[in-house]
Amino acid sequence: MLLIPYEQLSTDTLEGLIEAFVLREGTEYGEQDISLSDKVAQVKSQLEANQLVILYSELHESVDIITKQQWRQLVKQGEIESDQF
Repeated sequence: MLLIPYEQLSTDTLEGLIEAFVLREGTEYGEQDISLSDKVAQVKSQLEANQLVILYSELHESVDIITKQQWRQLVKQGEIESDQF
């Protein structure tokens, strides 16, 4: 798996990736309705604050957004090199 710095993605690519992430079934934002644009802004803010990271899986040829805690667990399991971040 490769860590992809969000800054290296084009604006359109980043927006599309974030939109796909927030539209996934099971993504929970609580009981109140939040607009797609607000959700996208929240995720982008979390990426900028280093609370979320973007990973590319060569094996699955997929991109995902995960929490820093999930990333640390992958490092601990040896699935990601710790010097990538």
